[in-house]
Amino acid sequence: MIPLRDSNPSATPPVVTVGLIIINAAIFLYQISLGPHAERFLLQHGLIPLHFVNFNQFEGGFLNNTLFPLFSSIFLHGGWFHMIGNMWFLWIFGDNVEDRLGHLRFLIFYLLCGIGASLIHVVAGPNSSIPTIGASGAISGVLGAYLVSFPHARVHTLFIIFVIIKFIEVPAYVFLGIWFLFQIVSSLGQSGAYGEAAGVAWWAHMGGFVVGIVLIWLMGKRPGHEDLSQDVGYWR
Repeated sequence: MIPLRDSNPSATPPVVTVGLIIINAAIFLYQISLGPHAERFLLQHGLIPLHFVNFNQFEGGFLNNTLFPLFSSIFLHGGWFHMIGNMWFLWIFGDNVEDRLGHLRFLIFYLLCGIGASLIHVVAGPNSSIPTIGASGAISGVLGAYLVSFPHARVHTLFIIFVIIKFIEVPAYVFLGIWFLFQIVSSLGQSGAYGEAAGVAWWAHMGGFVVGIVLIWLMGKRPGHEDLSQDVGYWR
């Protein structure tokens, strides 16, 4: 299931959402411009659980192994598909969460979701030496916040299974519920340690999703926020 758009208007321009997309794209373009040195760049700025936990045993100490990677890792991506897929989900679901929270609080929310997702990934596999990169954890938090904030908003989706290709419209709680279930099933189906056999940090996805739900509940709404979806009949 590939989301194409949602029927959920926002009252304010999603300046932070757009800004995050631009920043992620710019960093990715810089990353691929490094050519053969890109791998070293990812090792330096990605979050490596083994180094994170045992920071005093590796060059760089606490700052370069623990603190900085919590932030830098969520702006790195492993390829075009990884980056475009993440930014597409952020574009579709981020504007409404930003509208609910307000611009500055949404930025804080996004970063906290990314950090929380990374910490959960570290707890799930503290001995992993594989660098964790990508905005997936932070964006998973956005999805969790969207689920509890706009559960009945409609998501226009491209449904593909074998030779069947259909355009369907489903409530957000159905789309995001299936998405979360897929993360769980995928994590259980991985043969590698910590669910990394396919290079996907499933625990970061699930953790970010839960962190987003908790944070949106704690942070509430910005003053004057109005759910426009209620006015135009998208809640069913």
